[in-house]
Amino acid sequence: MLDVLHGGSEERFDRITRMAQALFGVSAAAVTLVTDSVQVHKSQHGPMALGDGPRETAFCDHTIRDATTLVVEDATADERFSHFPSVTGSPHIRFYAGHPLTGAGGHRVGALCLVDENPRTFTDAEQDMLAELASWVQRELDRTAELDSAARVQRALLPRCVPTVAGYEVAGMCMPAGSVGGDFFDWYHSPDGHLVLTLADVMGKGLPASIIMATVRAVMRSTTRDGDPGHALTEAAATLHDDLERTGRLVTLCHAQLDPARNELRYADAGHGLMLLVRADGTAHRPESGGLPLGVLADQTWTESVVHLEPGDTALAFSDGLLDLYDGTLDSLEQIAEVVRDCVDATHLIDRFTVLARRLGVRVDDVTVVAVRRES
Repeated sequence: MLDVLHGGSEERFDRITRMAQALFGVSAAAVTLVTDSVQVHKSQHGPMALGDGPRETAFCDHTIRDATTLVVEDATADERFSHFPSVTGSPHIRFYAGHPLTGAGGHRVGALCLVDENPRTFTDAEQDMLAELASWVQRELDRTAELDSAARVQRALLPRCVPTVAGYEVAGMCMPAGSVGGDFFDWYHSPDGHLVLTLADVMGKGLPASIIMATVRAVMRSTTRDGDPGHALTEAAATLHDDLERTGRLVTLCHAQLDPARNELRYADAGHGLMLLVRADGTAHRPESGGLPLGVLADQTWTESVVHLEPGDTALAFSDGLLDLYDGTLDSLEQIAEVVRDCVDATHLIDRFTVLARRLGVRVDDVTVVAVRRES
């Protein structure tokens, strides 16, 4: 559940094993994780190379059976370990010391351990230092569990199904740069049958931005079901202003209503400015934007603008993280428009951007896109 087994080495653990190896002068220091059948080295540092292997012949299998530090001063003289392949053969471990690590549920899941090819004593003071270093690893594991839980909550706040709108295709995606982020998109049907769409980008990243994101989403949902987008955005901004001012956050936001009977997309823009209209004939332009972001002025108002959608037209709203998948500037809008021209429908378009974001690997910003396409 910690989702740290197969992601390769991570600097947050590597810096601790480097410190431990240098501090104790051992052949290797490692962060190990123990599953029901194998031991995995999440991080290791030192001239001795440690390999993953079966749990039953792993020192750490014994470490996790108790809450205290396990010390083996000479493995060849300890009947519990003298037959282990890592003792009788390479890497010829003689000394071992390990302090257990626990998961969020209190289960012991691994250890911070030290190994050496020579037997040695390990004082109470050294055990205390190892336990202190292990507490640093523990905090990282706790942070992983916390972020994973927050990520599940944030994913649950995104739309769970694609809305049905006669004559239109609608699709969206949101990929945070880390476990959680400050972007979101939302859609739902209003009482008058219009489709209400929102895309927002909270200044900042991580947990603080995600908390503000959830607040903005809740307010937008509660205050924007009726009325034109400009009025709805003005009302929501007034509700949010004190919270945004106290937390020092700004929010850029695009809020729209799709009227399928009139084939109109009515929208209000709060400092976002990242919309693209690609016509069926291939021409592309940015619809006008206006107004400041939420959180700047308490009495700011917004007015609505209207885009008429012809058959085959696609309206795209996105966060600036999409630009970062290219050169990070508005010059990449033409490349984004070319992707729109190349896609057969809104779902295909969103899939293309999702694949591009995943292929990039490490992202510096959240990537969020909403596409509305009138069927040909």
